[in-house]
Amino acid sequence: MAMRLSRSIVGEAEAEAVRRVIVEDGYLGIGAEVKRFEQELASYLGVDPELVCTANTGTSALTLAVDAVAPGRFGEGPRGSILVPSLTFVASFQACTACGVRPIACEVLPETGTIDLADCEKRLAKDTFAIMPVHYASNPWQLDEVYAFAARYGLRVVEDAAHAFGCRHDGRRIGSFGDVACFSFDGIKNITSGEGGLVVCQDRETARIAQDARLLSVEGDTRARFAGERTWDPDVVRQGWRFHMSNIMAAVGRVQLSRLEPEFIPARKRLCALYREELKDAAGVAFLRESPRDDIVHHIQPLRVLNGRMPAVRQHLLDAGIPVGVHYKPNHLLSYFKSEGEAPFPQTEGLFAELMTLPLHPGLADADVREVCAKIREALA
Repeated sequence: MAMRLSRSIVGEAEAEAVRRVIVEDGYLGIGAEVKRFEQELASYLGVDPELVCTANTGTSALTLAVDAVAPGRFGEGPRGSILVPSLTFVASFQACTACGVRPIACEVLPETGTIDLADCEKRLAKDTFAIMPVHYASNPWQLDEVYAFAARYGLRVVEDAAHAFGCRHDGRRIGSFGDVACFSFDGIKNITSGEGGLVVCQDRETARIAQDARLLSVEGDTRARFAGERTWDPDVVRQGWRFHMSNIMAAVGRVQLSRLEPEFIPARKRLCALYREELKDAAGVAFLRESPRDDIVHHIQPLRVLNGRMPAVRQHLLDAGIPVGVHYKPNHLLSYFKSEGEAPFPQTEGLFAELMTLPLHPGLADADVREVCAKIREALA
């Protein structure tokens, strides 16, 4: 099999779980299987099940979270702005605009790819109500400082933790503390439900709004569906979406969650440690900085190629049949999110010019990592 940049690691156990839902349960929408998945996710994170809300994608999870914390209601006028690092998947920005919220692109730190709080301070607007730190490459860098910044300016925090399921900060799992955290369970994340996402809130009102909003904001419909019932006399008081997870997706996710600690986390950590060992004395490349306070389970493995050599090194790997990714084109360079007269982004653009993403997934062999690193050394020479 050709080397893959990333891939889903699924098998007979996931297939059997889907078969069970189809043949034995027979109800494929949101129901008892989703409820069980939410309970197991809550147990893993150490939070109340009432505070979690699964969704059909990670982008949906972010949209539900932004909508739940934004002032006012969608469609009833301007809802304010939110600080977002420019170096992130476009989902972070689209989740804001989908709710009528204006994303303010911010610089990232060159050594980590995470949000630059000094730049955020310069870009704060009068209508800014939240900050969205993105745990780039699974790294919750300066998370305490982000929360202190938010407290200083009276902001909500929506963590884009799409990369960071299973990670810890100061011994606590991401999502088990803070304000609101959003995860992705798409096909190549640390666990998958085929597609899927999760919102974890630390207050019941935010969670309630998100839970209702994923089912078209039909009040109380989540509880009814989990009990195998429907809401036949509903009320709707705000905009909602069809963002719920299905029982089939939840069945896959439950198996994946059971594989995370014994299988996926050790594999990802071993492969990332091997990358660092193989390239530890290679001149001209650098890994992003991480804190010893954080226990990181990498979703992607970015590498900085210095001195303007990234395009040549990347092409050398591609010519050798080794897939290389780009995570991500900064959002301030995308036509839809460009703003006239905004301050420049030299740090973000400088880092973007250096970054390439190496193959990483639990199905990768140690020999694959060594081959990638040998080709990098070859290109640098």
